[in-house]
Amino acid sequence: MKYRNLGKSGLRVSCLGLGTWVTFGGQISDEVAERLMTIAYESGVNLFDTAEVYAAGKAEVILGSIIKKKGWRRSSLVITTKLYWGGKAETERGLSRKHIIEEIVRAMTHVINQGMAMYWGTSRWSAMEIMEAYSVARQFNMIPPVCEQAEYHLFQREKVEVQLPELYHKIGVGAMTWSPLACGIISGKYGNGVPESSRASLKCYQWLKERIISEEGRKQQNKLKDLSPIAERLGCTLPQLAVAWCLRNEGVSSVLLGSSTPEQLIENLGAIQATVLPKMTSHVVNEIDNILRNKPYSKKDYRS
Repeated sequence: MKYRNLGKSGLRVSCLGLGTWVTFGGQISDEVAERLMTIAYESGVNLFDTAEVYAAGKAEVILGSIIKKKGWRRSSLVITTKLYWGGKAETERGLSRKHIIEEIVRAMTHVINQGMAMYWGTSRWSAMEIMEAYSVARQFNMIPPVCEQAEYHLFQREKVEVQLPELYHKIGVGAMTWSPLACGIISGKYGNGVPESSRASLKCYQWLKERIISEEGRKQQNKLKDLSPIAERLGCTLPQLAVAWCLRNEGVSSVLLGSSTPEQLIENLGAIQATVLPKMTSHVVNEIDNILRNKPYSKKDYRS
């Protein structure tokens, strides 16, 4: 396993982390969840991500129960969770004083000063909002965020490749990315439609099914077919290529993996093997860009 600093903080995190969205407390049993965490931990993963809204709080409980059962040292783990949706009552949602003490920056500073957390970051915030939080923290001598959790994969690039690098250089905010396989779209399982056992077949994921069968979705599947020969040449699977592609971005501190089976997790963890990530050369990246044709450009690129 390789480790990187989370932004410009001193916190070292595994470049691959394990997420619990959809799976823990929902799509998989507690036994499978334990198996996944064990595989991840024994592979060197020290970053585990959850949120209070995942499975209505069950994901957090299952994660904590497994850690306690396994007897893993808490100091060896980095646990990230997210607050906002909470419960059903009006006072159980949002980021108000009632929910977590006061306005976001003040609340997070209090949480850290009380020893309840070591760092705080944002998730799905705009660059402007993150910059505003940093400015407030500096103005009132409080603690600023150290990372932003953002969606990043072959078909979603602009925020991580254009907006966040500027924030990293200005204020040290790093990127923790999620959905490297675009909710399974990049796994290859949807090349011939939507399988019955897939996530997109679930009633609550109708939006994913609609995305896959849309015109844009069909175009994406065609691009994935064009990427397959590159994966074969590198001696890896398409999912491993997609994860390694995310990791080739040095601005990414950690990529969160979501798996419903041990086999999926082992495959995705294989993206950092010597046979995959080191082969992600500029030539290979350019090949991928020529197929995707979606490389974002910053204002600096246009000026030059």
